[in-house]
Amino acid sequence: MIKLWFKSGAPWIWLNAAAVSTCLIMIVGVLGLVTVRGVGHFWPHQVTRFSYQEEGKQSRIIIGEKVDTSITPAAMAKSTGFKMADDEETLVQYLIKTGNRDLTGTDFLWIQARNVKEHSHPVDMMVIERREWGNFYGQLLEVKEDHKTIATGTQAWPVLQTKIDEALAVFKEIAHLEKKEIGAINYALERLRLKQRKLELQNKLDDAAKQAIAAEKAGYEVDYKQYQAQLATLYQKIRRDSLVATTESGATLEIPLAKVVRAFQPNAMSLFDKIVHYGTKVVEFLADDPREANTEGGIFPAIFGTVMMVMMMSVIVTPFGVIAAVYLREYAKQGFTTRLIRIAVNNLAGVPSVVYGVFGLGFFVYILGGNIDQLFFPESAPAPVYGTPGLLWASITLALLTLPVVIVSTEEGLARIPSSIREGSLALGATKLETLWLTVLPMASPAMMTGLILAVARAAGEVAPLMLVGVVKLAPTLPLDGNFPFLHLDRKFMHLGFHIYDVGFQSPNVEAARPLVYATALLLVLVIIGLNLAAIVIRNNLREKYRALEG
Repeated sequence: MIKLWFKSGAPWIWLNAAAVSTCLIMIVGVLGLVTVRGVGHFWPHQVTRFSYQEEGKQSRIIIGEKVDTSITPAAMAKSTGFKMADDEETLVQYLIKTGNRDLTGTDFLWIQARNVKEHSHPVDMMVIERREWGNFYGQLLEVKEDHKTIATGTQAWPVLQTKIDEALAVFKEIAHLEKKEIGAINYALERLRLKQRKLELQNKLDDAAKQAIAAEKAGYEVDYKQYQAQLATLYQKIRRDSLVATTESGATLEIPLAKVVRAFQPNAMSLFDKIVHYGTKVVEFLADDPREANTEGGIFPAIFGTVMMVMMMSVIVTPFGVIAAVYLREYAKQGFTTRLIRIAVNNLAGVPSVVYGVFGLGFFVYILGGNIDQLFFPESAPAPVYGTPGLLWASITLALLTLPVVIVSTEEGLARIPSSIREGSLALGATKLETLWLTVLPMASPAMMTGLILAVARAAGEVAPLMLVGVVKLAPTLPLDGNFPFLHLDRKFMHLGFHIYDVGFQSPNVEAARPLVYATALLLVLVIIGLNLAAIVIRNNLREKYRALEG
């Protein structure tokens, strides 16, 4: 009976079902972990005030958010140096986010639950998100303007919120002047310098050219001085306000409002207030620039860089992949050479991605980019323009990496089209090119689109080649802006995949960066899932559209 059961193939069916189920459970588990850890990071957690006393030491106050709990068996705790009583079976520890890194030197602290004498959640406990030094935890004492106290006690909190809103408005105006207006002037001055250098190399820098350049430069300098005067006024305005708060040790600290992003009292917030705060934090995460070594703020430059690179890669890989597939299927003589090319294409799909990165760095950046600089940008020497990693070379490298996927998918789509379709079109008087363009390619478009979207999904998650051909930890400017020629293909950019690697493994503050790793990973997964769902929808729609022709 057992032999017949094995011969029937039923055990292998059950084995395959068990393997698929296990993989699905593991995938759902990983996604669930990433979702819970990533999404929960933005929720305003309660701030706890612990009365803590270790054996043989004085009691002290610890203020912060409880972010994790560790339970260690007694035997293991003893082996690591902890003193355990005979009746203790486990050692329970809490990881507390205490903030105040500028005062204590650390953001997080492990405490033992057995040493906690009491804990409470005072409603006046305040959390301040700062542009530097991370969060501050404490209680508000007073608000100052021009070094003069303007509010204390219960009146200080509403005044503080008003002053923070005013400071944020001024800070936004400062950022606009520095990045947009002054940034455009600096960019124009650099282009003017390169223009003058180019004329020198061509021996065309006569007196008329010098006067024209000097006049243009003088106009930019006048605008620059005006913006600098505006900035000086704004900086003076934003530096006049500050707050005074007390820490858990009783020490007081004066914090300029220019360094404050927001202040809130989580223990006093209602459910609606927490939902509003949560939404604000999510929007900030998606729309703002990173700060504090990428452990705070948003990831908009990484999102923008990822999308921009994928779009450019799609524009590059689609025509080359489709043309190669059409040639192999429709025009090439089906012999040994064609079979060898197909084997090479299939093998290219299995080459490690970092190899493509090394090739892109050596060929595209150093050889091709270096020659472009010598031919078209000699005035920029010795600083490279295209002879350095950038958006263009990263897009071409990933296009080369994903090219086999598009070729194979398109060729399979062309192979599924019955030969009778081609013969009927030719019999009606159409040329081979017209048959291919008007009949064959539209019917193969589901496979073409599927191959393209699968290539996009793979490219969106690649990291190794990008580390060599253009991605950076922090890009000061986006590849697309209002300065001519608007799209700067030579600029470096940020990427979601590299951002996850950088924050998770290169951050100086691992505990603070961990929730952002989960949140960024969740966002990247959602992007890839969305691309795959889009592939399915497009493929199904195109299949329905051309089902009648296939029949």
